[in-house]
Amino acid sequence: MSRSGGSGARAGGVRGGFQTERAANGRYQWQLKAPNGRIVAVSPAVYESAAEAGLVFDALRSGAPELTARITHVREGIGWIWVVPGPRGLPEARSSRAYERYATCQNAFRRFVALLERRGEEQPVGSDPAVGGLRPSDDA
Repeated sequence: MSRSGGSGARAGGVRGGFQTERAANGRYQWQLKAPNGRIVAVSPAVYESAAEAGLVFDALRSGAPELTARITHVREGIGWIWVVPGPRGLPEARSSRAYERYATCQNAFRRFVALLERRGEEQPVGSDPAVGGLRPSDDA
């Protein structure tokens, strides 16, 4: 089950924006897509409900200007990933893929923050108490 709070819907379905997906264990994870449809970031954690995932995303969005990333080399293979550590050191967001170059990974994090800031001007995802501000996507 996929849900979206993103604008950027096109005739072929939702292209960009915030989405939650139900994992195999029945819990929810969020992902942020760029307007071109590419997944920019994902939640490393799982949440009990789509609304809870939306609230965590809203917290990230509101703190976007102050976010910092830890850029690390992937354990297996070649590449770099960025991770946004939370207050307890647990990751709150991470890159959706590994990048071949360190500088490319840095730029990807900057684009993630810019996308969060642009989305910060919109209505918060978790603001609708009935559905957590999330709408079913067309591609579910």
